[in-house]
Amino acid sequence: MSDDSAATRLLAAVEASKEPPVEVRGLWHRYAASSDEWTLQGIDLALQPGELVGLLGPSGCGKTTLLRLIAGFERPSLGEVCMHGRAVATSQRCLPPERRGVGMVFQDYALFPHLTAWDNTCFGLRRGQDTSRAAWLLELLGLERLIERYPHELSGGQRQRLALARALAPAPAVVLLDEPFSNLDVEVRLRLRSELPAVLSRCGTSGILVTHDPAEALAICDRVAVMQDGVLHQCASPRVLVESPATPFVGRFVLQGNLIPVTHVGGAIWRCSLGPLVARSSDPPSSLSGNAPESVLLVDPGAIQLQLDPEGEACVMGREFLGREWLYRVEAGGQQLRISLPLAQDHQRGTRCNLRLHDDATVLLFPQRLALRSSAHPRH
Repeated sequence: MSDDSAATRLLAAVEASKEPPVEVRGLWHRYAASSDEWTLQGIDLALQPGELVGLLGPSGCGKTTLLRLIAGFERPSLGEVCMHGRAVATSQRCLPPERRGVGMVFQDYALFPHLTAWDNTCFGLRRGQDTSRAAWLLELLGLERLIERYPHELSGGQRQRLALARALAPAPAVVLLDEPFSNLDVEVRLRLRSELPAVLSRCGTSGILVTHDPAEALAICDRVAVMQDGVLHQCASPRVLVESPATPFVGRFVLQGNLIPVTHVGGAIWRCSLGPLVARSSDPPSSLSGNAPESVLLVDPGAIQLQLDPEGEACVMGREFLGREWLYRVEAGGQQLRISLPLAQDHQRGTRCNLRLHDDATVLLFPQRLALRSSAHPRH
C-alpha cells in the first residue's frame, strides 16, 4: 500500500471518529501556582481533521504555552486537553508527549547533530516499523539525495524540511509547528510555507502553526486563532477575520488597521478626527442609539486621504516602501496613523497635511461592530 493511500485511510479513520484530533476546553495556565498572572485564560479551541489552524498573536501572548500544553510539555492549571475525544491532560493527570501521537517541529529545528538525515527521520519510528514512509517523506520534501548528510551539512531550509520529515514519519494525526520559518531567509520562508498545507494534506495530518506574522497565518491556514495576553479573541477563516474582526485588537493586529476615537452626534451620525460618518441604512435602529463605553473606529490604512497643506494639522513622520505603494506614518491629534498611498504620492518626512476619509470609505465601529461610511458617500 502506498503512503498516499495510507495517509488517506488515516485521515478517513480520524474523520469517521467524529471527534476533533485536538480540543482544549476551558484551559487556564500559569507557571507559578502563587502567581496572579495567567499565561492562558479560558481557552476553548478545536482542531478539525485535516485542518491547519494558526495561533497568531504578539510575543508573550501565550501561543507557545498553548502549543506546549497540547504537546504534553506542560500540565494545565485548569481545564483539559482532549485528543480524539479522550482527555490527555487535566490539572490532575497528564499523558506524556510520547504517548499522544503528535509530531513537533521547533523553531531551531532540534535535529540530532550526530545523526544523518535518514537516521534523524527514522528516529521516532518504533523498532521494526516500516521505513518506507520515511523514504517517501524525504522524497516528498526534496531531500532524497541528501539522506547521508548530517544537519550541519544542510542549508537552513533543508534542515527545516528534515525536521518536518522527522515529525511526520511516525504518522501522527497532529503536527505542532512552533514558528518553524522564522529563522529562514525570505525566499526560502515563502517557498516552505506555501508547500506546508499540501505536505500535511498528503500525509493525512492536521496541524497547528504558531506564528506572530499575520501575513503568514492568513496565507496558508484554514482558520486563524488570534490571541492577546492569554485570551483568544477570535478563531475564524482568514476571510472572516478580514471582513468581520470580532474585536479592535483583531482589526489592529491582523489588518494593521487604525483605531480612532469617535463621538456619537445623534441618530445615525458620528464624528471623528477624519470627518463625519453615517450608519448604513441597512443597520437596525437599535444599534444606532448612544455611545458605548470606549467606542472606537477601525479604519483601514487605504481608507484615508492625505491632502497637502503647509498649515495642516497633521505631519508625516515616516514611511515604508512596500513595492507597489507607500505606507506612511502620520501624526494627527497626538495619534500616529498608518496610511497607504500610491507611489506617485511621494511625501517627505515633516510634510504638513490634513487627513480625511475617502468619499466611499466604510469603517467599523466597536464595540457595536456597526459599519459606518463617510457622510460624503452618496446615498443609494
